Amino acid sequence: MTDNPTPPSRTSGFRTRVTTLLPASRTAALLPWALVAAGTLGGGLAGGAFGVLKDPVYTATSYVVAVPTSRSDPASALGFAQAYGRAAKQLAVLGGAQKPAGVPVRTLERSVRTATSPDAPMVAVSATSRRPLAAARMANAVARALTDRANATKRSTHVELVQFSKAVRPIEPSSASPRVTTLVGASAGGLLGGLALLVRPRRARSGDDGTVRSAPVPGPAVAADAHGQP
Repeated sequence: MTDNPTPPSRTSGFRTRVTTLLPASRTAALLPWALVAAGTLGGGLAGGAFGVLKDPVYTATSYVVAVPTSRSDPASALGFAQAYGRAAKQLAVLGGAQKPAGVPVRTLERSVRTATSPDAPMVAVSATSRRPLAAARMANAVARALTDRANATKRSTHVELVQFSKAVRPIEPSSASPRVTTLVGASAGGLLGGLALLVRPRRARSGDDGTVRSAPVPGPAVAADAHGQP
């Protein structure tokens, strides 16, 4: 007697064709990388929106230089320039600059920064504001107040503070452009997506036929092996 084989069903044939066209292993490999792509896209959109919606910030800088008198030397001028750079944020200097700057002392404390050089007796007074003219006005006012304060004691310090260059109205903003914020946001989003890819739970490996293979579990040791008997 001859056995009649059972014909394959339509469902099994459809599954075979789908598995052939799109293997499960390739799908499982592509899906995790979608986190990196989604993070990069989301971060880029967020960074671009931040750069467009945030108001630009302008920075203006005024420079003053310490000049030694006949009774001093350049080394003393360099040391006093460092001291004047730290004293520019004191209340006595900012209080004398608030009227010509047209802003209160608290705004000057928040907006004005100073920088000095270890090689040159020069002090840079920078001010930031959303208005270009206000930034230049604050920088010049603080530099002038610092110069007046320092020259009031030049008979004892033997160092004179002279304004080297005035701050001018900035043309371009000093804050990051929308293009830069987009690139930064995309980089941060891609990094977060990569970290999420690394910490995600591992899935069981699948075979070539698409079936999931579980990790082998060691069986219990026999009594002879447990007691060390041959």
